[in-house]
Amino acid sequence: VQLQASGGGLVQAGGSLRLSCAASGRTSPYYTMGWFRQAPGKERETVAVISWSGGSTYYADSVKGRFTVSSDNAKNMVYLQMNSLKGEDTAVYYCAAVASWASGSQLLTEHYKFDYWGQGTLVTVSS
Repeated sequence: VQLQASGGGLVQAGGSLRLSCAASGRTSPYYTMGWFRQAPGKERETVAVISWSGGSTYYADSVKGRFTVSSDNAKNMVYLQMNSLKGEDTAVYYCAAVASWASGSQLLTEHYKFDYWGQGTLVTVSS
């Protein structure tokens, strides 16, 4: 599975960005997809996760109400709409995938459980 993230850039606090992740090489649609981020000097953290069907989602508390994860399986795309951006959202954002049927409370959310990673896209929020 190959993942290509794009859409990062420089934005002012309060602004919006939409990240995209193009997936290729998947042999089935049953993949949980996630967005993660890593700021300088900090550990990688989960931002948002979406189940293979799109019916289950997970958000970190820090982004709830501001970020929205979505997917388009027909296009093999996953998106992260980020609104009301804050300085603390500055990080390299990664999309990742893991083969999984899980949904609801069983949805995989920990970064170490994801097997496939994209190259990352930098989001910088200026205050």
